[in-house]
Amino acid sequence: MKKSDKKIEQNIRESLTQVCEIAQENVEGFEWISHKVHYGNVAGSIQITCMFTEFRNAKMAKHDEYLYQLIQQSLSLIDIDIKDIRRHVDFDNGNPYEKSKRSMA
Repeated sequence: MKKSDKKIEQNIRESLTQVCEIAQENVEGFEWISHKVHYGNVAGSIQITCMFTEFRNAKMAKHDEYLYQLIQQSLSLIDIDIKDIRRHVDFDNGNPYEKSKRSMA
């Protein structure tokens, strides 16, 4: 990993850690957040997963717009501007039978 990639990764981790802490306080059932990224195209490749204790908590919380906004604002502060955040965020509970890809409807 290049030095510049390490800096990008550190910034993303710090940014998403703040999102995680805020979401744990404000979104029922929210557990943690993770991400994957290709450093050559960060804004186009980043995939973020929001984990919930149970998928029904994710659906019942109805905080998808709040989380989209929170994540997008946090990433924009580190100069990662994403056009359609919904294409880059998944909601999950770890159960493959209840997994929701980019949808909380």
